[in-house]
Amino acid sequence: MKVYVRAPYPENRLNELKELFDEVLYEPWNDTGERYYEDEMLAHLLEVKPDILITELDRVTEKVLNGYPNLKLIGDCRATPANLDTAACTKAGVPVLCTPGRNNQAVAELVVALIIMHMRHGLEAIQWIKDGKWVAGTTPYFTWMGNELQGKRVGLVGFGAVSQAAAKILDGFDCDVCYYDYKGRAYGHYTPLSLEELFATCDVVSLHLPVSDSTRGLVTEELLRTMKKDALFVNAGRSALVDTQGLIRVLNDRAIAGAVLDVLDNEPPTAEDLQIMNCPNVILTPHICGATYEVTNHQADILNARIRQWLAGENLSKIVYNRDVLNR
Repeated sequence: MKVYVRAPYPENRLNELKELFDEVLYEPWNDTGERYYEDEMLAHLLEVKPDILITELDRVTEKVLNGYPNLKLIGDCRATPANLDTAACTKAGVPVLCTPGRNNQAVAELVVALIIMHMRHGLEAIQWIKDGKWVAGTTPYFTWMGNELQGKRVGLVGFGAVSQAAAKILDGFDCDVCYYDYKGRAYGHYTPLSLEELFATCDVVSLHLPVSDSTRGLVTEELLRTMKKDALFVNAGRSALVDTQGLIRVLNDRAIAGAVLDVLDNEPPTAEDLQIMNCPNVILTPHICGATYEVTNHQADILNARIRQWLAGENLSKIVYNRDVLNR
């Protein structure tokens, strides 16, 4: 079988693929310049003629699958295959393997770092120096005095891999880590709370949920207004979880201390999306919480392990994302 690798892959994991398959063609998107959209993806599949596609960003649609019907497997180096039409994959009989947990440590580390930066006014203080405002007679010690993370009550909405990695980091700050888990599961020494109690009682509330019919718009303006006035709201999950206009009103009213956001309704943002930057006490990053070089290693580790299982026919109901394809 021939494998077409369009995701960045470390050499040792590529060598593993070469041991498993007859031919491996490596053309990662970061070498070719950008993801392939529908027509480009189809054209390259027709040229390369692979049996297996390993991708990360490329768009694989029904048109692609109908135009090139010879794929036996797609490995997607993402936690969820947002770049694939998974219903079309199922219809075409193509199993999809994903890499859940690939960036959980990366997201957790930067979320905690940004929380600390917000609480300590780090970005403003740096800009204050750049603007030449540190002059004789100023007292930065008092101007930029902030709060410690240690001992704070931190609420994690959703308690999957990212939240669990964040909780371990927060343990080092002696934080009272609470969580809302819609499945009602128990996790060690951490405190389960209802969504309403979590928002009302925590010093920091951080979202870590996928978007689904049950979670879309979960965080309403009403819920945000139950937060403590000195509380911080964090969203490194998905913007669709939150009523964005409601959040803007809450921030402009200074009803909470501020927000740390790594996601927006549209990416890249429209001028309307960037209105939130005019709100007080907002740190906005361009969806980079999961962006580390190590993630490339993690996703390749996970995917190669799952490919081995697929070849052996093991745990297919657990590793195949579009499980309905197994019934075809």
